Amino acid sequence: MLAENSYGKSAIRLVKVLRPGERHEFRAVTIAIALEGDFEAAHVAGDNRAVLPTDTMKNTVYALAQDHFDGAIESFGLLLSGHFLDHNPRVNLARVALSEQPWERLVVAGRPHPHAFRRPGGERRLTRVNRTREGAAVEAGLEGLTVAKTSSSAFAGFLRDGYTTLKETHDRILATAIQASWVYAAPVDFDAAFAAIRQTLLDRFAGHQSASVQHTLYAMGESVLARHPEVTQVRLSLPNKHHLPVDLSPFGQENRNDIFVPTEEPYGLIEATIRRD
Repeated sequence: MLAENSYGKSAIRLVKVLRPGERHEFRAVTIAIALEGDFEAAHVAGDNRAVLPTDTMKNTVYALAQDHFDGAIESFGLLLSGHFLDHNPRVNLARVALSEQPWERLVVAGRPHPHAFRRPGGERRLTRVNRTREGAAVEAGLEGLTVAKTSSSAFAGFLRDGYTTLKETHDRILATAIQASWVYAAPVDFDAAFAAIRQTLLDRFAGHQSASVQHTLYAMGESVLARHPEVTQVRLSLPNKHHLPVDLSPFGQENRNDIFVPTEEPYGLIEATIRRD
């Protein structure tokens, strides 16, 4: 018996240039679409009459973006998910995920250039829209927001066993690449909400007196819920980007907590969901 199934198009890359005047905007997103519904005939009998080609999904993204992608990625996700439900009666769930790579405007002669940009770091803005015929749920977030602080971070008093070699520290570098997602209770001004929540995450990371990555993760999630009533829950994934003190004793020197070697792997990974009671 056929159980859960879905199909769709992934890694649809789209660049949209907005030219409302001399000052242009450069938008770059990657989109994934998945449809669930009554497609048993296609699987068990090879009957494709209810199957929308995934190539058509790709074409739909480009066609609708022409006139409708000029605001938040959440809004475009809602539009796409609604389109696929409205035009495909066999579909009962349309999943649309969007990932936006931000681009910064170049500064030339001390002034922002009207149509030249640069792509910073690896940060991406994300959204996921799940729509049924009863309504839509919007989840937003970000990934690759790499941050570090050189103080107000410790890790001590932890469990030890026969294999534990880690030393306690009361003053260390805390570095991570924030991945966060949150769920909206209702439609909002998505651009304004995203910017405000992103800033809340940064504010709390920087200002928190951390006893561990877990401690700071929870504080960041609590702050999002406290400052943003439109959010019902937030999930955070914080890889611990270790910076290990270098042993300078072979050179007759003492490391004064200022010389470190950054490591990529292995790394600690701390994850949790914080939701309202």
